[in-house]
Amino acid sequence: MCRWMGYFGEPLLMEELIVKPEHSLIDQSLASKQGAETTNGDGFGVGWFGDEPEPGIYKSTEPAWNDRNLVSLSRHIRSHLFLAHVRATTGTPIQQTNCHPFTKDGWLFVHNGLINGFEKVKRDIAFEIDPGLFFGIEGTTDSELMFNLALTYGLRDEPLAALERMTGFIEETGRRKGVDMPIQMTLGLSDGKRLCGVRYSSEHQSRTLYHSTDMTALQRINPDLDRFSPDTRVIVSEPIGTMSEAWMKVPESSAVIVEDGAIEVRPFAPRMPN
Repeated sequence: MCRWMGYFGEPLLMEELIVKPEHSLIDQSLASKQGAETTNGDGFGVGWFGDEPEPGIYKSTEPAWNDRNLVSLSRHIRSHLFLAHVRATTGTPIQQTNCHPFTKDGWLFVHNGLINGFEKVKRDIAFEIDPGLFFGIEGTTDSELMFNLALTYGLRDEPLAALERMTGFIEETGRRKGVDMPIQMTLGLSDGKRLCGVRYSSEHQSRTLYHSTDMTALQRINPDLDRFSPDTRVIVSEPIGTMSEAWMKVPESSAVIVEDGAIEVRPFAPRMPN
């Protein structure tokens, strides 16, 4: 399917995670070790927060490993919070509007996974989305509908609750349409103040997701990590680099929230909207 990563910490050149490390995100676009597909070459995107309230976005339908502009930009863009995504389509067209991250109202959103039986539930999901949001949808993916449904359910004010309502609605709708296991997902999202990750699937066998462990301890082991501040937190689909000690698997049906230099893991339980 896809691979993604999110960073939150002191301002950092994006190349330090997207390009430079062994098994970087660019490497994962060509040779993923833990993804459903080895190759994730159906486009990519990166979104970052800076001085403006709205995040910057760069997307392309090129494979990440073949885009020299990505390498150049990541060498010059320094950000305290960014999300990057390499895409393996589940059937929707390869076009720029289908590449992640999606952005609206100051939020960034990436997704790895799919809505099973999407053709059966797409209409119901579309009609549930706030009309003011629906007409801003540009692409054809299930991911973009999920994002807008979460915004409809209050993502701006209650991110985790909105994602649980979004997931609950999709599961209930899918099962009504005869889809046994409607959703498979890991999600990454941010409003520039916090970084969130979610690992969930209807069958409770979700795609992999990890978060970084305490940087202070790791810096004693590997001096190369000194370039990262002690409160750095990274969320990834699969580990970057060679140090297994640097990563902790996010439990099944869980959400990870990074805010104010702290990381919290909470249960994730879909619910129907009120």
